[in-house]
Parts: sequence; C-alpha cells; structure tokens
Amino acid sequence: METIYFDNNATTAVDPLVLDAMLPYFKDLYGNPSSIHHKGAQVAEALKKARNSLASLLGCDPGEIVYTSCGTESDNTAIWSALFTQPEKRRLVTSKVEHSAVVNLASFLRQQNYQVTEVGVDRQGRLDWEGFKASLTPDTAIVSLHWANNETGVLFPVEEAAELCREKGIIFHTDAVQAVGKIPIDLKKTKIDMLSLSGHKLHAPKGIGALFVRNGLKFAPFLIGGHQERGRRGGTENVPYIVGLGIAAELATKRVKEENVRVKALRDKLEQSLLKISYTSVNGDKENRLPNTTNISFEHLQSDSILFMLSQEGICASSGSACTSGSLDPSHVLRAMGTSYSAAQGSIRLSLAITNTEEEVDKALKLFPQIIDKLRDQSPAWKDGSPTK
Repeated sequence: METIYFDNNATTAVDPLVLDAMLPYFKDLYGNPSSIHHKGAQVAEALKKARNSLASLLGCDPGEIVYTSCGTESDNTAIWSALFTQPEKRRLVTSKVEHSAVVNLASFLRQQNYQVTEVGVDRQGRLDWEGFKASLTPDTAIVSLHWANNETGVLFPVEEAAELCREKGIIFHTDAVQAVGKIPIDLKKTKIDMLSLSGHKLHAPKGIGALFVRNGLKFAPFLIGGHQERGRRGGTENVPYIVGLGIAAELATKRVKEENVRVKALRDKLEQSLLKISYTSVNGDKENRLPNTTNISFEHLQSDSILFMLSQEGICASSGSACTSGSLDPSHVLRAMGTSYSAAQGSIRLSLAITNTEEEVDKALKLFPQIIDKLRDQSPAWKDGSPTK
C-alpha cells in the first residue's frame, strides 16, 4: 500500500543526501574529534564544516551553536541555565500552548518552589500581548516561547518579545523546533538569547539537536563533563548525526523558498477542499502560521477514529504532538484556545514537507470525504448528515 505521509511536524524522512554524508562516519572516519592525530583531525574538520552550515541557516556565528541530543534537551538546557546563572530570580514566563518539553519542565519547577507564569492565547492561538507584557516582572529569570506551535503552526511574535525582554534585562529563549527550515531566520537581526532546534524536523535523523547561545550570555552547562562544545556540553560529539544535521541545514537553506511557495500551495489546496465537508473548521490563525501545517476539526467525531481509518488507506496524520500521543484528553493547545470540546475531540493535524506531491494531495482528497461520511453514518451523534447534539 502506498503511504501518503502528512505527519512531518512529528518527524521527517531522512533525506538521502543526509544519509549518504553520514555513512562514512560509521565506518572509515571513526576518529574522536578531540584526538590530535590525523584520524581525529579529519573528523574535527567535518564538525567544523557542519557547524558552519547550521550557523548559515540560523544567521549566527558558528561558535554560538551547542550540539545536543534533541529539542527537549535544548529547551531544558536553556531554562536551567538561566535559572542557575541568576539564583536571585525565581520566575519562568512561558505560554499555555508550549510543547511538553517546556510544559512539563514548568510543572516540575513549580514543585521546586519556582514561580511560573503561563500567558494565554486568543481563539486563533495568538499570544495575549498585553498579558505577556504584564508578566515581565523584575524576578523573571527567563521567558521561553515557541516560535511556531507544533499543533496549529501559529507563529508567535518572538522577535518583538525578545526586544522587550532585552529592554527589561530578561533572558529570552525560543523553542524553534518547528520553525527552523520552514521560515527564514536571521538571529543576527534579533535579540533572541537562546534558540532550540531538532534535526529530525528538517530531514536529519532523530537523536541530534542544537541550542543557539548568544555570545556573551552567561551560561551553565546541563551536562557536565569534558571540554566538548567549548565546555558547554560534556560528552563525545555524536559525529555522524552532527554531519547529517549540517547537510540538512544546507538543504534547508536552499529549500526554504520552496517551503513557502510550493508546500504552502499544497497545504492550502488540501485545507480548502477539506473545509467543503460540512461541520469542519480550521484551528488557529490562518494567516500567521507555518506554510506546511493545518489543524482541522471534524465536529462530533473522534480524532483517533479518523486517524485509524486514514491509516487503513495509507494516509499518516496525527491529532497533535507525538510527545502527548496516547492521551484521551483533548489537546491542551486547543483547550487554551477555547476550542469547543466537540471540535477539539475531532481535530487532526496535517503537516506537509517538500517530499509531498500534488498527486498525494489529490488522492487524499478523494478518500477524506468517504472516511468522514462513513464515520458519521456509524456515529450515534449524527443523523441524516447533521449532529444530533
């Protein structure tokens, strides 16, 4: 059965060029980059090249990049560093719609007697700007806001938020895991202090991430060990995966325009056609969002039933973050937006990538109405094509 993969916000396929670049570092180029002999020097040069490529994508200095294992580690490192280096400040400001890497850390910090302020959003998933400004108290150590929501794709005004934080002497961090490679980013033109990313969201493998740390920022390492990463993260570097992320960054630099033109057009075609199905709606701001993401509610249906039947036809989608899958509760993002229970329960996320084609979208659009009609025929909540409650 042919697979149509519309779950790229959960993870992307490793690009063949990325894999090809990685393979020699599993076999012949196995030296430790910290070794002074030629085997180590070969690998150290590859790490330098990869770091330069990622820095070019982000618009930052290569020395401002710290390699990590994933976006979650990057998020945790940024927040813990800000708290450790400013023990007199005991407050984290974030939003109600963050990824679980920040949400669950914030919950843990509360148990350690830190103060956490979660800023709300409106019905379109947009940050409450006035509430955000009011949250910036003198005891705030760090603000952590995602650049793009992983479920709806809605973009936050992180550059403006970073400017405001800089004025008030507050460290600003953004989880840009969903944004990197999909929208243009130039960190030299912003006041962002730290930024998290994850390789498997931009066609590199799982298990590699990075944290941008602006030069001059006081920093405390999360993993304490050797001198690697200029003393900012102990442990021998994950060379093959760093090399892979470097190639993925080079490809993303070339493809970001395609993301915002061709991929966006495919997303729009898919979304506009699905909205012709009765009792459907888009969750989130339809203008200020990622070019690849749509979150659609099919009211009075269960998302898991929709996803199961889609999977039976070879279509991969999700109901939200892969890190919260298995929960029977509606998405915390949609709840924070004030989405009705019946709409939230029937919401699915479709996230595309450069690997998707118009033929895939056309095939999916033929199957979707059939699946929704079948589920409604089987549901006691529906009668004659209309909800009974």
